[in-house]
Amino acid sequence: MSGNGPSVAIACQGGGSHSAFTAGALQRLLPAVDAEYDFVGVSGTSGGALCAVTAWYGLLSEGPEYAGDLLEDVWCDVAATTPPSFLLNESLVWRRRLANAMVPVADVSPYATPGRSGHRWYLSLLDRHIEFDVFDALADDAPPHVTVGTVNVNSGVFKTFSDDAITAKTVLASAAYPLLYKAVELNGHWHWDGLFSQNPPIREFLTSDRPKPDEIWVIQIEPQTRDGRPTSLAEITDRRQELSGNLSLNQELFFVRKVNEWVEKGYLPDEFKHVEIRRLALNEKLTAASKRDRDPRFIEDLMEQGRTEADAFLERLPE
Repeated sequence: MSGNGPSVAIACQGGGSHSAFTAGALQRLLPAVDAEYDFVGVSGTSGGALCAVTAWYGLLSEGPEYAGDLLEDVWCDVAATTPPSFLLNESLVWRRRLANAMVPVADVSPYATPGRSGHRWYLSLLDRHIEFDVFDALADDAPPHVTVGTVNVNSGVFKTFSDDAITAKTVLASAAYPLLYKAVELNGHWHWDGLFSQNPPIREFLTSDRPKPDEIWVIQIEPQTRDGRPTSLAEITDRRQELSGNLSLNQELFFVRKVNEWVEKGYLPDEFKHVEIRRLALNEKLTAASKRDRDPRFIEDLMEQGRTEADAFLERLPE
């Protein structure tokens, strides 16, 4: 936002509780970007959407330090700290571990359990920390801009929402994993978790009428590579989910690389330019089941890893 350095956009991949890593990384990245770069945008999907919207709101409200504190508050609130929430958390995590190991576990539709209040819990979380009714005042033609991704269940079309078009229900829709949350109605259509769509939205950084970044920093929480061959049912299931989670991300980045190629060949108008892609990755080997884990120690450990990796990432940047 200072305009002293290259323009930067940050893309936050989603992945349930693993997105606490993203929150920790943003706590380090936002002050650096605010001081040394021209911050033009942030995007996210699912847990990444929660991080992106929180960071954008905090940054424009009171600055990068407040945004970091707000990310801390939000994820402390996500953590299961009461006895009932802790017991529910353990139940959900272990059910998923058993299912991933191909142990017969009955999944129940969220529509068949009227007592479940996932929507109410998530909307209450957002309401405690983010004032969506001020987004109109915060959003204007000047960057940074924020974008979150969902999928339209009816049409099968990817859908993104930006700036003052984002509401609490939009963020909920981006996180609405079908086996845990009912679909969310937006503009007369039903929407699900953005993990089925652009995870996270990236091409919008290049195709909108807004200022285009010189660099896109991707916070990636799904492992791109794994050593060895998955052989157990749990290992196969985990790797399959990791590859599925990265499918959309790699398609988005392929689009950026293709635009770079066309720019170098002179095929595109002057408004397009080469965009550098930089990745900041969660390197710990985690299971897919732990995406549901809201244990406070697990959340804080992931946030600390995010801060550590972001510090190393910033050290590696060219001067």
